[in-house]
Amino acid sequence: MLQALSRTSHRTDRLQADASTQSDPSPARDLPKALARYRVPDHTRSVLELVITGVPFVVLWVSAVWAHSISYWLTLAISVPAGVFLMRLFLIKHDCGHGAFFRRRAVNDWVGRVLGVLTLTPYDVWRRSHALHHANSGNLDKRGLGDVNTLTVAEYRALPRFRRLAYRIYRHPVIMFGVGPAYLFFLRHRLPRGISNADRRFWISAMGTNAAIALVLGALIFYLGAGAVLLVIIVTTFFAALIGMWLFYVQHQFEGTFWAEDHAWTSHDAALYGSSHYDLPGVLSWVTANIGVHHVHHLHSRIPYYRLQQVLRDFPELNQVRRLTLMQSFVCVKFRLWDEGQRKLVSFSQASALPAE
Repeated sequence: MLQALSRTSHRTDRLQADASTQSDPSPARDLPKALARYRVPDHTRSVLELVITGVPFVVLWVSAVWAHSISYWLTLAISVPAGVFLMRLFLIKHDCGHGAFFRRRAVNDWVGRVLGVLTLTPYDVWRRSHALHHANSGNLDKRGLGDVNTLTVAEYRALPRFRRLAYRIYRHPVIMFGVGPAYLFFLRHRLPRGISNADRRFWISAMGTNAAIALVLGALIFYLGAGAVLLVIIVTTFFAALIGMWLFYVQHQFEGTFWAEDHAWTSHDAALYGSSHYDLPGVLSWVTANIGVHHVHHLHSRIPYYRLQQVLRDFPELNQVRRLTLMQSFVCVKFRLWDEGQRKLVSFSQASALPAE
């Protein structure tokens, strides 16, 4: 089955151009069934993962606050690795949101909500928007929620000059990876934007998370002092958000990704060919909770992150599908528009060299 992946990649290109080829059999369509046996979480392993992530985070966080009385720079130095472990806690919350970390939904949800307070993220709101991301990733007709805003070359050219400038600013690395993470976690997550106002659950999630954050923050400031606490929270959260934004970006914003109109789009092909295999070195793969094995995650989101590497070992053909190394990933920053003619992401300069339609 998996030996036909390379042939399916070419067939996927034809599928994007001609919806009639959807009737062709596709290994991508069969993979979720083959991967289902990896989805049952090991509770002992899940608890261990929570402990070996949460304990170092607390130790580093408290150490950073303590170091504030000695040196501002020492506080910053300790806050950075604390941010790494905070990002890993976010990824545990991510697995909880998919129902992948524990067997019972209630346990997943309440662990996720607690971690949502630590990561300044209303869990139920995030889970809903992230589910929409999984449901619509790579669909040109269903962009706009839970993804990085991406225009086609034709759409960009049709914009007035001011809006083209606004899009360029939005896609600039300083905004995307500097202002963006801070805005998202410190401001945007405070309200359930983009989610139906008719459902009270999302307002309860957002306001409940805000209230819990305020209580915890107030207690920490009262006992430890405002200066140290606020500095450590800002630095750790920003650094965690920066890493998270980069990971999310390269998982879908690479040159050969998959985008298709709704009539030619399938969830299986979008998962396998529209999500990268970000092949990171061992220690980086561990701290990022194997989220780089993103094509497998999108194929079957109920697989716990600690079993994703096992999937690659058992299905070696998946190792080379949309593979990106650490060095190769930095090139992804320049790809900002989707060229429907070439079926790939292009830079602004590449788009300007394309003939006018």
